[in-house]
Amino acid sequence: MFLNLFFELKQANVPVSLKEYLLLMEAMDKGVAEYSLDDFYYLARSALIKDERHLDKFDRVFGHVFKGLEAPSEGDAHEIPEEWLRKMAERFLSEEEKKQIESLGGWDNLMETLKKRLEEQKKRHQGGNKWIGTAGTSPFGAYGYNPEGIRIGQHESRHRRAVKVWDKREFKNLDDQVELGTRNIKVALRRLRKFARTGAATQLDLDDTIKSTAHKGFLDIKMVAERHNAVKVLLFFDVGGSMDDYVKVCEEMFSACRTEFKHLEYFYFHNCIYEGVWKDNKRRHNDVIPLWDVLHTYPSDYKVIFVGDASMSPYEISYPGGAVEHWNEEAGAVWMERVLQVYPHAVWINPVQQNWWRHTMSIQMIKQLMSDRMYPLTLEGIDLAIQELNK
Repeated sequence: MFLNLFFELKQANVPVSLKEYLLLMEAMDKGVAEYSLDDFYYLARSALIKDERHLDKFDRVFGHVFKGLEAPSEGDAHEIPEEWLRKMAERFLSEEEKKQIESLGGWDNLMETLKKRLEEQKKRHQGGNKWIGTAGTSPFGAYGYNPEGIRIGQHESRHRRAVKVWDKREFKNLDDQVELGTRNIKVALRRLRKFARTGAATQLDLDDTIKSTAHKGFLDIKMVAERHNAVKVLLFFDVGGSMDDYVKVCEEMFSACRTEFKHLEYFYFHNCIYEGVWKDNKRRHNDVIPLWDVLHTYPSDYKVIFVGDASMSPYEISYPGGAVEHWNEEAGAVWMERVLQVYPHAVWINPVQQNWWRHTMSIQMIKQLMSDRMYPLTLEGIDLAIQELNK
């Protein structure tokens, strides 16, 4: 059983050694984890993982190897979890019923009504159309339906119609070590190249050595600096929410960019660029990098690539306070314009199928802000985006 864990981690390209495995076995022999799966999980993670970048891979492998090992105790088998009962109450309405539900008529009315509900409501509600509750048609709550509401207390998106999410959500970092299923993305990115020789002279210049040797009559070795792609890139990835559907292709894109560009800086954002971005999704609430710092740190010769589905409430782009997870003093469109003023060479790559773009208002708004420099996350789309950046 323990060897399976070790070999599965190796197969997942997690750098674990025999020494670390023997350390884990010694700890087990001394009864450190006793008979608790949770204790063994923390012990194995501490003994085998030396770099926090591999924690997500370890979790996936551990869950696969030990899936179903702990069954519910006999005394609890007859009890149905409360969470199951709650989700049984979710309402899935027909298209006709959805059309009958009217929104509250705009951002300002929605926020003002929520404020009144919070002041007036005294107890839990379910299945209604007014109060903050579950499984109803109210604009406020969870596991119901409303064409324009505020989601409160729901695990994940279902209809993707909320204009604001009143929960703390956790996102994962993209894995830049993913092996591409195809090398075509890398090939497309290689069109964005400008080679230059910088740094120490460490590479033999054979042609110059032969020429100099023939001229001087004795061996005269000439060295040059290694050629590197001198193009500098700022990469902004949209993560979480509707982007969960595109994690795999975004990880492939991320891996290709890390390989092809020596001068690469990446940041994460959610839905739209605002006053802060971050480098680590686990610390995105505590370690936010002000966007002003990014604009003042990296000069205008950087080329900017946004990767995101641009699928959000239009309020997130056009209104102060429209961001789903925090109160933004200035609209997302204002920050987008500031980025584009500093970096004239910028494109937006969208993983959503291009023939669906016209059906989503927010995609059209972002496309307009980008002066139509939005391209699909396909080989042809990447090729067109690189041509744009090379202008």
